[in-house]
Amino acid sequence: MTERLVVIGGDAAGMSAASQARRLKGPGELEIVAFERGHFSSYSACGIPYWVGGEVAGPDRLIARSPEEHRARDIDLRMRTEVTALDVDRQRVRTRDLESGAEGWTGFDKLVIATGARPLRPPLPGIDASGVHGVQTLDDGQALLDSLGAARGRRAVVVGAGYIGVEMAEALLGRGFEVTVLNRGEQPMATLDPDMGRLVHGAMDGLGITTVGSAPVTKILTGEDGRVRAVATDAGEYPADVVVLGMGVVPETSLARAAGLPLGAHDGLLTDLSMRVRGHGNIWAGGDCVEVLDLVSGRERYVPLGTHANKHGQVIGSNVGGGYATFPGVVGTAVSKVCDLEIARTGLREKDARAVGLRFVSVTIESTSRAGYYPGAAPMTVKMVAERRTGRLLGVQIVGREGAAKRVDIAAVALTAGMTVEAMTALDLGYAPPFSPVWDPVLVAARKAVAAVRAAG
Repeated sequence: MTERLVVIGGDAAGMSAASQARRLKGPGELEIVAFERGHFSSYSACGIPYWVGGEVAGPDRLIARSPEEHRARDIDLRMRTEVTALDVDRQRVRTRDLESGAEGWTGFDKLVIATGARPLRPPLPGIDASGVHGVQTLDDGQALLDSLGAARGRRAVVVGAGYIGVEMAEALLGRGFEVTVLNRGEQPMATLDPDMGRLVHGAMDGLGITTVGSAPVTKILTGEDGRVRAVATDAGEYPADVVVLGMGVVPETSLARAAGLPLGAHDGLLTDLSMRVRGHGNIWAGGDCVEVLDLVSGRERYVPLGTHANKHGQVIGSNVGGGYATFPGVVGTAVSKVCDLEIARTGLREKDARAVGLRFVSVTIESTSRAGYYPGAAPMTVKMVAERRTGRLLGVQIVGREGAAKRVDIAAVALTAGMTVEAMTALDLGYAPPFSPVWDPVLVAARKAVAAVRAAG
């Protein structure tokens, strides 16, 4: 008897799950129906800032697989169709065609929830004004580009200085806009410790981006035409012809909440190692709508990244299709850039370590991306956090120029393996003057961390 798999969400996690399930089971064994409310499927949301900035021609270049390609693989992908209700007991979803308005119920034997995330959009006066944009989907990216073309002037304000905020600041700078970034915290990139965020702040100022810290937005001011004209904080007003919200995202779990599915402290769906929703044998969830296990702290955390979403989808599709796979967790690795400044982090910040009761030491070193005498050697700052008693690596942050960010992968592997900083000093890393000093900057930080652990007793 043919079973039906219903997938809610047509991007990374959802369509990876559908595609993997189809590889394992043919149409005669498993019918696959997927619903996507947008105009695009299987695309790279991470590439939107580079499309907006003009570095990537899009949106077609950001699409990994079109709806037609999915349908050619016997996946019934229904675009511009929103799931409006989930009936767990009767195993069905209610849908609405966003073009025709037609509504109906679709039953399922197995369900995958991949509803993604939504940009934080605080209930401020004027937040829905013309010219104010969140950037989460390709539709959002196109709307922003249209708005940039319609802007009366060349002043842009980015609200928030996380990954999206700094990447969009660079994109707008590349479009010839005068850019101001307003950040609630004192320093940009709250995913870093403040001392490392200060380096990012200085670099952004040096690029001509005005970065204002400790400046929570109070309202969006509009003109007589209803379009944004300025952004207000307690400290003053900042003129704006376009505003981009870069305050981060939250899990889109309104359907799951209404259906009574289990949510965690960050409002993300809770799953087991197979990505099955806890307490529900025929429902799986993955991507930006779930919480995952932090392998360093042992706590659940919310880390919305495309790398995780694709892995979740592979795991889900394998299990739905009759195979076996697990997703053990993450260490929280992320990289970004603003112009030529590279930013990377993995593991725990100091505040994260304190929050879970870990005693730690932290060290910071200055080094270069290549041998100091080799042309093009660029400065790099590495911060390392280690457990005080055991010397176990807890986290690494890197800020530098070309060749800095991807060095964080060394630390990500060490964190996953549970290595101590002393064990890290013996890692046999590649060396040649064009690529690294004799002692790689990460290993220099590890050596200093070893000394700090010993000094702490």
